[in-house]
Amino acid sequence: MQPEKEIQEIKKRLNELEERLSKLEGSNKTESKVVMKRVSITEFMRSQKPHDDVQKTLAVGYYLEKYEGLTSFNARDLESAFQRLKVPKSQTINFNYKAIRNIQQGYMDEANEKKDKQKAWSLTKPGEEYVERSFQKEK
Repeated sequence: MQPEKEIQEIKKRLNELEERLSKLEGSNKTESKVVMKRVSITEFMRSQKPHDDVQKTLAVGYYLEKYEGLTSFNARDLESAFQRLKVPKSQTINFNYKAIRNIQQGYMDEANEKKDKQKAWSLTKPGEEYVERSFQKEK
């Protein structure tokens, strides 16, 4: 074999070996996964500090949409969430009235379709922003 041809052959084999090694190293790499822990409704409500039942209802609606992935929620969903918050039954909230109050303020809107044969609501963009500002009015 001629020296130039030999060198070319060696370079070719070296490149092939480097590619194989690169693939092997790549397959053994363990990607560090960022595990997003779920925020409980109790933790979320503690961080928000709503002042009254109207704000609590809005915050729970926000939680249901953002953390539980609901596109709309009804009184049953709200009641279930408040039970998870361990709000005593004696402090039952009239969710329809609280939703109407939020609608009047522009923070919620009635959903186009009923959910489980009940009236349903969803947050408006201003409602989402109001919760995200921890219930501080826009300046």
